[in-house]
Amino acid sequence: MKGRPPHRGSGAKRGPGGYAPRPGTGPRTSAKDAAQRAARNRGEDVSDRSPWDDGAAPESPPRPQRAPRAPAAKPDAPRARTKPPASTGPGTRAARSEAPAPPAGPTRREQRAAASATLASGVQTLTVAPDEAGMRIDRFLSARFPQLPFTRVQSIVRKGELRVDGKRAKPNDRLEPGSSVRVPPLKLEQPADRPRSAAKAAGDAEFLRSLILYEDADMMILNKPFGLAVQGGSGTVRHVDGLLEALTGPDGQRPRLVHRLDKDTAGCLIIAKTRLAAATLAKSFRSRAARKIYWALVAGVPRTRQGRVSTYLVKDEPTDADARMRVAKHGDEGASHALTYYATVDQAAQKLAWLSLKPVTGRTHQLRAHAAHIGHPIVGDPKYFDVENWELPGGIQNRLHLLARRIVIPHPRSGQPIDVSAPLPPHMAQSWNLLGFDAARYDPIVEAPEA
Repeated sequence: MKGRPPHRGSGAKRGPGGYAPRPGTGPRTSAKDAAQRAARNRGEDVSDRSPWDDGAAPESPPRPQRAPRAPAAKPDAPRARTKPPASTGPGTRAARSEAPAPPAGPTRREQRAAASATLASGVQTLTVAPDEAGMRIDRFLSARFPQLPFTRVQSIVRKGELRVDGKRAKPNDRLEPGSSVRVPPLKLEQPADRPRSAAKAAGDAEFLRSLILYEDADMMILNKPFGLAVQGGSGTVRHVDGLLEALTGPDGQRPRLVHRLDKDTAGCLIIAKTRLAAATLAKSFRSRAARKIYWALVAGVPRTRQGRVSTYLVKDEPTDADARMRVAKHGDEGASHALTYYATVDQAAQKLAWLSLKPVTGRTHQLRAHAAHIGHPIVGDPKYFDVENWELPGGIQNRLHLLARRIVIPHPRSGQPIDVSAPLPPHMAQSWNLLGFDAARYDPIVEAPEA
């Protein structure tokens, strides 16, 4: 058979594997040969026809076999699909000297716009940037996809549709720089691209500035009012996270949330002005370097004026982001440890008490669930107040009486403590006046342990 390797005893020169090298004759049947045979079967003239021509352009000269470089084709000849010579590749010195300087990277605003444009696309993979290190996975998605409702973000993570470095992630997992985040198809209807109203943006910015308790180049602390949601959800249109868009800087840097408060909880809310500040402040919360004090008006008066509440909490409905929390046992699925110190500051007979609360952990509805657990739910709490035959004293509004009174946190740049206090919201100020409570009274919770 032609091309069969010579006998081992012959003197033929062998190539790799013991076979004699065959002359470089190229493929036995080329695409051109096949096309010519097909044309001959149809009775057509195929003397000088190329399978890649439309009949107007002449065929280019045949390419010599085993030539180190292909000769330049005629201007009107079809381009051969060959790999470019190594000497002209993009990695050579000549190519680098002729290549233009790389364009500047996209701004934060352009990155957010690009991420939003992919909401309806298929599976995509995101890489965690160095300034996103330490972010929770759910907040990472919210920052990358601001159009995605937070409830949808939690649903994606909870159902296991998201992977970090190939592994299933939990909502509170922290990201490492360079990690690969696989995001599933985000099937959402894109809103119409409408220009943002300058008047509305100015109004939102003015409203937020009216809430500022502290501000510098890296962060600000807002006095969040009662009834204003921190993040969007089902049926929630106006929220702090959306309003922050009005404070986006010329460089595209948008202020971002560092932690959350319940919709009906008023008081101190920290906002980071840069992504680096957000990562640093988030680490302060995670390491419990931040100190928080809350004030509450509760039903009844605790027998132990100063105490400690340590339980495990779990959601009644795991699929509901705002579900009621209940006390669970250690080891129960989804249960997390929660620790709170409390102190009675003042009381009105045996009917009401002013409690100061210091949470060590930061679980959902922790203070509200713990107050109910010790038998003294917070006045106006629609989820946890279930005291039978209890009526609101005259003049006290049926609103949640819970205030994020004070926060002390290291500054993200200098590390020096920032100590900010929020005033009583109007409905709590009215109750304090009716009950004769003095907001300037000494708060014994400051002496409570930190762990």
